[in-house]
Amino acid sequence: MNKKQKTILKSIFKDPIKSNVKWTDIELFFKYLGAEISEGNGSRVRVVLNRVKAVFHRPHPRKETDKGALVSVRRFLENAGIKNDEI
Repeated sequence: MNKKQKTILKSIFKDPIKSNVKWTDIELFFKYLGAEISEGNGSRVRVVLNRVKAVFHRPHPRKETDKGALVSVRRFLENAGIKNDEI
């Protein structure tokens, strides 16, 4: 895991939850982990990682992911076996 990926992982699991994590960084992190990403209707993004499925809404018009979506990303990663202590 390179420095950028570690930074993204720390941002996702940081307490209190951050509100300035770019969605593009999260998608790149999913790809690094080997997730399958496909486009859904509208701004929906389907993600499959370690046989765990999730659907997220790509934020717009802002680039940053809101806190609620970041909690969902965190829960998805935990369910897929990715933990904060892997930093």
